[in-house]
Formats: sequence, C-alpha cells, structure tokens
Amino acid sequence: MSKNKTVDEFFRSFSVVIISGASSGIGRAILSRVSHSETKAAVFNLSRTIPEGVPNYLNFTHLTCDLSQPADIASVVCELRKLMPREGRMLLINNSGFGAYGEFPAPGVDHTLKMIDVNVRAPVELTGRLWDELKARGGMVATVASLAGFQPTPLMTTYAATKSFMLDWSVALDAEAKRHGIRCVAICPGPVSTNFSKAAGFASPTGLGGQTSEECADEAVRGMAAHRPVVVTGWKHKILAVFSARLPKPWAAAIGLRMIQRLRLDRFVKKA
Repeated sequence: MSKNKTVDEFFRSFSVVIISGASSGIGRAILSRVSHSETKAAVFNLSRTIPEGVPNYLNFTHLTCDLSQPADIASVVCELRKLMPREGRMLLINNSGFGAYGEFPAPGVDHTLKMIDVNVRAPVELTGRLWDELKARGGMVATVASLAGFQPTPLMTTYAATKSFMLDWSVALDAEAKRHGIRCVAICPGPVSTNFSKAAGFASPTGLGGQTSEECADEAVRGMAAHRPVVVTGWKHKILAVFSARLPKPWAAAIGLRMIQRLRLDRFVKKA
C-alpha cells in the first residue's frame, strides 16, 4: 500500500476534521492534503482569515475565530456543535501558534502573554471543550509543537517553553486517552518557511536546513496516519531532537544561545 493511499484512507476515516490556523503555513498545507484525500468529512478552519483556493468539492466551512480570546473559542465550539455531523470519528488539529525573537520580554509583555494564550491556552481549551465529543466518537488530537520544545531555547525563551508544554501535554494525553479510542500526536517541525517564521523575525528558514510547509505537512500527516505519538519532521531535526533531549538542560541552553545568535544575527536577519 502506498504512503499516499494510507494517508488518504486515514483522512477518510473521519466524519469531522477541525483545523486551527489553516489559512497559511503548515495548517494550509495540511488542509490541502485533506482535500486531496477526497474525504467526505465536514472540514472546519478556525482562524481570523479565510484560506484561499479551497476546492469546491470539499465540504469546507470557515469559522472566524481569534484564538487569543477565550470568548471566541467558547463561541466557535458552540457553532461547531451545531454544524458538525452527529456521528463518526473526529480529527482535531491544533495548529495555530506564533513566535518571537529577542531577549525576554521582547518584543513586549503583552505580545508574550498573547503568545502563551495562542500557543498553550487555546489548544488546551479547544481540546477540553470538545473532549466529551471526542470520547463519545473516538478520533485523534494532533498538536503542532516544535523542535524547540525539546530544549530550553534562549532568545526564543517563551516560545520554546510553550512548545515544551504542548509536547509533554500531548504525549501524556495520548497515554491517558487511548482507552477512550482517542490518539494524540505531537508534531514537531524545525525551521519552516511560513508566516510564523516571518513573525519570529527569520528571513529564510530553509537556509537553516529547514523545510517548506508542504514538506513538513507531508511528514506530519504520515506520522498521524501511523499513530506515532511524536512526529519530528526532517531527518536533521530528528537527530537534533535526540541530541537535545539527552543533554543536561543548562548545556542545551548554552549551546542553543550560541547557535541562535550566530545563525540568526549573522545570516538571517532581514536588513533594514
């Protein structure tokens, strides 16, 4: 059986697919992969912006939602309950997130707190509010964490900490939820060319040995189809994840500081 056929059958096994932040980047690439599977599922995007180029044959609904606002999340879950089919397995993909570069608390305390809201509170709240439906129907929760979640990362201090939280949360939740017919997958990309990387201040993540959104999404969905609890995308990133996880944390932080200073400041900062 081909890998594409396996992934197609995986997506066709759900009656509901919910993606946060499918308007661009990795989320948009995953949405494209969902559409290529010719699934009959009801597919929902939760974000502030409507994705472009969604094929007409996909049973797709965009629900406008600012994931930094708890009231928006509560409201959009109520809307989902009205619109989604009553039966069949659910796939929830917690993709939305953003980062920032600089010495803490740069670029500002409010920005940092909003990052925690979007990267941590939003996926936990969205998953929690849909948990009864997931338990009743079975399915999967896939959460986009990061390679940065494997180690403390100076100059991206809060971002890395949010992704460490999501990585550990997802792995623990997978162990807890299996008996309910729910699998949880943590997707851990390295540098990827997305609007996220622009928000963090990197001009060309592929120059760091990173991936395109499509390459990352392809590995991510294959890992989801295989029910792997942790999916690190990119072979170089897999090596770095193993290496980082085994280092004493102070060593990992010191090495990370030197690498980010050199790579970001000397080669990848956008010039004014």
